[in-house]
Amino acid sequence: MKLLESYTYSISAIVVSFNTRDLLRECLQSLLDECARLPENIAAEILVVDNASHDGSAEMVESEFSGSKVPVRLIRNAVNLGFAGANNLALLEAQGRYLVLLNSDAFLYPDALCVALKHMDRSPSTGFGGARLVGRDGSLQPSGRRFHSIWRDALTLTGLSARFPRSRVFGAPDRTWADPEVAADVDWVPGAFMIMRREALAKIGLFDPRFFLYYEETDLCRRVKAAGFRVSYWPDIIVTHIGGESGRQLRSLTTSKAASRVELWRMRSTFLYYRKHHGWQARLAFWMEWALYTVRDRRNRNSSDPNRRIRAEEAAQLAALTRQAWRETKGGRVSPPKPW
Repeated sequence: MKLLESYTYSISAIVVSFNTRDLLRECLQSLLDECARLPENIAAEILVVDNASHDGSAEMVESEFSGSKVPVRLIRNAVNLGFAGANNLALLEAQGRYLVLLNSDAFLYPDALCVALKHMDRSPSTGFGGARLVGRDGSLQPSGRRFHSIWRDALTLTGLSARFPRSRVFGAPDRTWADPEVAADVDWVPGAFMIMRREALAKIGLFDPRFFLYYEETDLCRRVKAAGFRVSYWPDIIVTHIGGESGRQLRSLTTSKAASRVELWRMRSTFLYYRKHHGWQARLAFWMEWALYTVRDRRNRNSSDPNRRIRAEEAAQLAALTRQAWRETKGGRVSPPKPW
C-alpha cells in the first residue's frame, strides 16, 4: 500500500471515530475553526473514518458537515478496524502535503494548525511532530515520550514513575522530569495529535495493522527514527485531549468488563511490540508483568483490610489476562483476528 504520489492540499486532517458522536462533532468544529485561521494559500481537507459506530456518528457527519467550506470526506467501515487500520485507509486517500492525525476526543487550541505547519516547514529533518496535550482543566498529559523497555515498563507498572515524576530515573517513561515549555526531540508522540511529513511516511510505510489498539504510533515513530528522521515535541501546539482524563477514571477491573478488555488489548499489543522490536525480550516482558501481579495478589489476598483484598482480586485478574494475552498472541508472534 502506497501513498498518493502527488498532493492537492497543504493539510489532510484525519479523524478516526468509534461511538464518539458528540465529541466528534466538537472535534470537527474545532478543526474547521482552525482551518479557517490558515492563510488563504493553504488549503486543507478533513477525512473522517467511522469504525462501524452504532451511535449515529457517521450520519451526524453526513448531515452536519457535508456542506462545510473545507471538504469533509467520510469513510465508513463495516467493522471496527482499530486505530491503525482505520488511519491507513484515510492515509491512502489523503491528498495533503502534511498529514495530521487527531483523535475524535481532541480539540485544537487557536492557531495550533498554523504553528504546526510553521514548525514542519522550518524543520525538514523532522518526520513527525507532536503537541502539548492537556486535559479540559489544563492539566498536562504525557506528550513527548521514551520508547518502551523492560525497565521503563516496570517503572510504570509498579507506580514508581507516577510517585517520583521529577526524577530523571523514575520519570523516564514519559519524560515527566522535563520542562513541558521546552521543545525537544523525543522517541515518540501520541496519536491524539501527530503531524506527519508525507515523504517520511512514504519511506517507512503505513501503520502496522497488527496493532489493533496501543503501540501503533510507538511502532511508527520507531520506524521513522530508524529511517533517519526526527520526532519532535513542540509545546506551543496545544491540544485538549479528553481520553487522558477518561482513562484515569476507568472503574475497577473487578466491576468493569470494559476496563478488563482494554487491559487485555494493551497486553496483546505489548507482546506484539516486544517481539517485533526486541525479539526474545517479549518473554521477559511477559514474566515481568505476570510476576508483578502475582506478587501483589499474594501480598494482599489474606489481609483483613477489604481494600487490600480488592487489590489482590484485581492483581489476580491482571495476572490471568497477562497469560491470556501471551497465549492469544503466541508469544507476540500473531495478532488475534480483528476486531479484538
